[in-house]
Amino acid sequence: MGLSLPEPRGHQRDVVFLNERGHCVVLGTAGSGKTTMAVHRAHYLATVPGIGGRTLLVTFNKALVTYLRGMGTAPPNLQIETYHTFARGYLAHRTKAPVRICKSKKQMVERALVEARQRHHSRAVIHRPLDFFLDELHWMVGHGIVDQQTYVESRTRRVGRGRPLQQPDREVVFEVYQRYVQLRAEAGYAYDFDNMASTVLAALEVDPTKRLYRHVVVDEGQDFTPEMIRSLAAAIPDDGSLTFFGDYAQQIYGSRMSWRSLGLHVSNVVEFAHNYRNSRQVAQLAQGISDMPHFKDDVDLVQPTGSAADGPKPTILETASTDEQLVQAARNALALGADRQVAILMRTRDHEGKLRSLLDRGRVSVRRLHRDLACWTDEPGVFYGTYSAAKGFEFDSVILPFCDADELPKPSEVEAHGLEEAKAREARQLYVAITRARTDLIVLHSSKLTDLLPHEMSDLYVRVGL
Repeated sequence: MGLSLPEPRGHQRDVVFLNERGHCVVLGTAGSGKTTMAVHRAHYLATVPGIGGRTLLVTFNKALVTYLRGMGTAPPNLQIETYHTFARGYLAHRTKAPVRICKSKKQMVERALVEARQRHHSRAVIHRPLDFFLDELHWMVGHGIVDQQTYVESRTRRVGRGRPLQQPDREVVFEVYQRYVQLRAEAGYAYDFDNMASTVLAALEVDPTKRLYRHVVVDEGQDFTPEMIRSLAAAIPDDGSLTFFGDYAQQIYGSRMSWRSLGLHVSNVVEFAHNYRNSRQVAQLAQGISDMPHFKDDVDLVQPTGSAADGPKPTILETASTDEQLVQAARNALALGADRQVAILMRTRDHEGKLRSLLDRGRVSVRRLHRDLACWTDEPGVFYGTYSAAKGFEFDSVILPFCDADELPKPSEVEAHGLEEAKAREARQLYVAITRARTDLIVLHSSKLTDLLPHEMSDLYVRVGL
């Protein structure tokens, strides 16, 4: 059974009919109906006589594309796809050649780093872990800062980094980047997933042909790099529009940034603070997380002002072991999944195989959340996957195993970015996971509870031990 497209509520209707020319930014808290507004806005722009036209509804998450395509019947003029599908299609059309994307970036950067360590062993930055360099290169390319002078002398402040890299350290990082680009070219690749946006932008800036889309609507826009948004803005004609929907509390892909760095020309930002999804108790716990010191920075956060109906307080369930966490997660999910949608969400995919074997013992439908999800229904059952795979979705009940202090924040994040920045990043991941729940939320741990959650004296949850 397919999904029905929810009707917009209150001021949500106004967003559907925003200006049909130029750039619009809509920021909302979790559960404020951004995706509903994005779909209605896209339908309107694709069908309204005179000012309507071919419209692209674009998102970052491939599984979310499947979900969006299931929300009602799309008109012929509406295309729904991920950013990289759009970029790949445009480059293929423009170059008349196959678009081969390098999928070995991690291995190539690692090789470049090993070589650089032999030359710069005295520089402390060179001994930072691989993930640090991958993150820095992602930030560079995502901002379009790929020439040496601009990067080394850059005054662009990275949100979340307490101390900027010194110029000698930037020179070392840029050397790693240059060597990676060389290795990629030697392997026969012009593109990776990060530099496609800059390539599309450069091509569009000199492309005199008629634009394929008159309007572009961006859902979950906080996960796009500035270069992605700039390229989408360049993909519309002068009489077209770009509408950006986002929530910076949920930014989980790469470094945090503001919509102000995207190059959009916006006179007024529309904000939505009412939470239509989460029960008051779930929303209060999410708010408690976003109020903690490590969640605060300069990014544009919309503070929620209301929530849906009452529900039970979130439950913190302590078990005897990691294995028991999985057993209890599966047991609770199977009990709830007979008549509602339940999601078991984890930070990584490390335990998915063991969890699936436990879930298959039940008599309810079990589905894995992943990028190649073929279809979506609103029928009861159990879903499982990572926090990021659940981005943009909602479930009646959510179960979160492995919320231990030694699991959240992830040790690899701490090693790459330091404890405070790791907490800031991982808190956003946890925030996304918690706000997927409409009513019921169960958090499991078997050792010390993660301190990304508010202290139990906050009275935002109840603790239960087995």
